[in-house]
Amino acid sequence: MQLRNCRRCGKLFNYVGKPICNECVQQDEKDFELVKAYIYDHPKATITEVSKETGVSVKKITKFLKEERLELAEDSPAWLTCESCGVEIRTGRFCKECSMRLKNNIGQYSSLDKDKNKEDAIDIKRTNYNSKMHLRHHLEKD
Repeated sequence: MQLRNCRRCGKLFNYVGKPICNECVQQDEKDFELVKAYIYDHPKATITEVSKETGVSVKKITKFLKEERLELAEDSPAWLTCESCGVEIRTGRFCKECSMRLKNNIGQYSSLDKDKNKEDAIDIKRTNYNSKMHLRHHLEKD
């Protein structure tokens, strides 16, 4: 294991794959639970409303959307865009088509270059803080 400084709080910790310490990871989980509980009680709340009522930043809520832990409601104006082609999406970082293309490309090149993983730069081309959200698992049950 490597010792690193947490990107968020600066504390020294044993690096195990995440750039933040365990305390910051636990805080993220508490924040997610707050957001999740609020959205459960207010299923069509806007991102701004959720942020205001829970105290969780819009940036962190966006992170939950990009991690596919939350999803924008179907009737919500688009807020996220695919980081590859720019098409509007409701959750994650890439649209279905780009995601499939990336998976195919990774499959082709994984045997050639396993150690080379570069994350694309996050580029939110259009921001609409009035987008409505819901919990992703609610859709999967229906």
